[in-house]
Amino acid sequence: MAENTPRNIIIIGSGPAAWSAAIYTARANLEPLVFEGAFTEDNRLKGTLPLGQLALTTEVENYAGFPAGDLTSYFETAFDERKAEELKSTHHKKGVSGPELMELMRKQATNFGTEVITDDIVSCDLSERPFKLKSLQGKEFLAHAVIIATGARANYLGLDSEERYKNMGVSACAVCDGALPRFRNQPLVVVGGGDSAMEEATFLTKFASKVYIVHRRDEFRASKIMAERALASEKIEVKWNSVINEVLGDEKKGVTGVRIESSIEEGKMEELEVTGYFAAIGHTPNTDFLGGQIETHENGYVKWTVPFRTNTSVEGVFAAGDVADDYYKQAITAAGSGCQAALDAERWLASQGIE
Repeated sequence: MAENTPRNIIIIGSGPAAWSAAIYTARANLEPLVFEGAFTEDNRLKGTLPLGQLALTTEVENYAGFPAGDLTSYFETAFDERKAEELKSTHHKKGVSGPELMELMRKQATNFGTEVITDDIVSCDLSERPFKLKSLQGKEFLAHAVIIATGARANYLGLDSEERYKNMGVSACAVCDGALPRFRNQPLVVVGGGDSAMEEATFLTKFASKVYIVHRRDEFRASKIMAERALASEKIEVKWNSVINEVLGDEKKGVTGVRIESSIEEGKMEELEVTGYFAAIGHTPNTDFLGGQIETHENGYVKWTVPFRTNTSVEGVFAAGDVADDYYKQAITAAGSGCQAALDAERWLASQGIE
């Protein structure tokens, strides 16, 4: 198909929402085109490489349908030999991992005819239809409908040691990772002072022996009820007026501790022995390429403009997953909204006489 021929639908993203949307639209014979992102150093540093945030995690224990077990035989029949061997070499036989789950979703989408381009969409013109999308490689694509499923990237402090120990004790999602064996009955640390940090710390008390909250001020910015709930826990200890100086560990054990520094007394250091480090300083939705053409909430997440639907402020453009969800932020809810976006887009295209 020529690049100047409008596609029925283009899906931007490559996490659970994007692949679910691709599966549904492909089965509806809409011939979806997915831009899964580019393998660039900038994307690596931002945590926005293809396959989304789940590609940065290890075991996924809370995605329905994948109990603990050995998936190696399944890989042999689901993928070609090269990809099967690649997945088998890293499989831990504890169920499905984040990268494996994303590869399985991607494969299911392509099996139904989804076309995938490994490139970023860097800008778009949504002022008229068909919509115009420009890729990082400088190519322009046209689409009758668009599903935005670019997700949201976790905010980190920017320490080299954070990057070094990601997937080895450094996480940005307690709900996703808190129950993993390395964190159970172990001391953990949460960085932040807002509602997210209170939620993460309180959730982790179900599994950890102790939870430290490191906060740079002498009071939380979280809502009063959330702060009181955290402070009431016997397992939580707050390190006030402190910042993380370095995440400590080694390549074999992963995270073994953190070094914290007083935010008011220069040079005053303390080391905490922990096996897990949870960054709870928010997420940033990946919407820069939209250039402000889509209505968003104050926090930058895309706004759904029709109750219980994935419609955005631009007719023919839909949003799914964490780019529009600042509350649940789970793989399974993202996949569900990907299904919704696909059905919403299919019905909208039909109303326009495009089927």
